[in-house]
Amino acid sequence: MKDNLLGIDIGGTKCAIVYGKRIGSDLQIVDKTKIETTTVEETIRNIMSEAKRMMARFNLTAQTVRAVGISCGGPLDSKSGTVMSPPNLPGWDNIPIVKIIEEELGVRAGLQNDANACALAEWKFGAGRGTQNMIFLTCGTGLGAGIILNGSLYSGTNDNAGEVGHIRLTDDGPIGYGKEGSFEGYASGGGIAQLARSLATEEIKKGGHVSWCPSLDDMENVNAKLIAEAAGAGDKLALKVYETSATYLGKGLAMLIDILNPELIAIGSIYARNKDMMEPYVLDQISKEALEGARDVCKIVPAALGENIGDYAALSIAANLID
Repeated sequence: MKDNLLGIDIGGTKCAIVYGKRIGSDLQIVDKTKIETTTVEETIRNIMSEAKRMMARFNLTAQTVRAVGISCGGPLDSKSGTVMSPPNLPGWDNIPIVKIIEEELGVRAGLQNDANACALAEWKFGAGRGTQNMIFLTCGTGLGAGIILNGSLYSGTNDNAGEVGHIRLTDDGPIGYGKEGSFEGYASGGGIAQLARSLATEEIKKGGHVSWCPSLDDMENVNAKLIAEAAGAGDKLALKVYETSATYLGKGLAMLIDILNPELIAIGSIYARNKDMMEPYVLDQISKEALEGARDVCKIVPAALGENIGDYAALSIAANLID
């Protein structure tokens, strides 16, 4: 059986419109176009225009497209299909995006936040295929989770489930999600950069040399990618940064394992790109901190969909609507 699906990924600087075909348990990306995110009205108008153009290009109609999935940063209300003032989308205040798209295209639509959409994608078409209980963990600029429980997406009472980046791991430490010592502060790209700047500052003030940050004036150039490259080349201070981040990532994952008892946790972005460097410290902490019975049935794996996960995510919302 073949299902024609449309996906719309609304981002702070760009939006993507994607056409995909689900054939059995596989999803094929057929076409994709991007537009700039500008004002609310102009962006929605351009999304509609591109979606209609794409449908016309492939001879799709409201009757042959099964569903439209919309992925967007939160906060949002997935039940009413409303975008509710995400920080990266100024002016998107209580926008009933599902209603707008359904009326314009004549196709059933659904809305989920980025992490939930990615969890659906990895569950249906990626690392989590065949599981009933899994967690997808974003590990990029920020840190968040999408949760699959008993074969269904769990979004909580008001779409706030999975905000694991807000959990405090230590009383002080790098800041993430507005909180010192948070899970996001230690295990996100922003947190890794903070850890690196802190260690580099200490080293420079002691008169030491830091290859990836020669002086205090270079601090603004420090980011997670730079540190990963230096660590990959064997730089001891950079390796210490990633050891620290991976250690606290493991502590946080142990909490999730104890609470949710998943069979799999798929981690994207930074962990997926640096698995060999981070995995030993992550697994060491899980072995120390998580309940034996729970940790023994849980695999920690890199996300499988790579840099295309955003395309799969929006389409997976559509697929989930018709399953």
